[in-house]
Amino acid sequence: MSRILLADDSPHAQRMGERILRDEGFEVVSVTDGDTALLRLGDVDPDVVVADVLLPGKSGYEICEYIKSQPRHRHIRVLLTAGLLEPYDPERARAVSSDGAIRKPFEASAMLAAIKPQAEVAGLTRAVPAPEPKPPEIDPELVRAAVTVALDRAMPAIVEEITQHIVEKLQSHAR
Repeated sequence: MSRILLADDSPHAQRMGERILRDEGFEVVSVTDGDTALLRLGDVDPDVVVADVLLPGKSGYEICEYIKSQPRHRHIRVLLTAGLLEPYDPERARAVSSDGAIRKPFEASAMLAAIKPQAEVAGLTRAVPAPEPKPPEIDPELVRAAVTVALDRAMPAIVEEITQHIVEKLQSHAR
């Protein structure tokens, strides 16, 4: 069963969204502001986030941008929502890598048509292990330069310590 995190400050939109999605077998967690949506990402671990572009706290755009920047959330798909009279910026949605948009008031067939394929992609992406991070390239010349600088700084103290040790040994043998 796919999990949906529905972030909308409208009680009516939440009720409609929850009803439509639960009737289709989705598990739905609803929050009323963007800050709470970000806090709940870890424990909900949703497949899809449906976020209003005009949430209190973090906007839907900001939520999307955050999710898309986090490797641990690479499977999550984000659909932005806006009411018919609310401003929706398709260019900003593209800039934050939104996976789509849904207009409010929610209509069951349109909402499900947008969410179902995204939930499927999220499930497949979740199943594929994340690529191993590539180890950093080691530049032998930079290592040599660092060693040289370290030795140059330490050399006077090393020479002093060795000299003092040799003098002490010579003096003890001379007695």
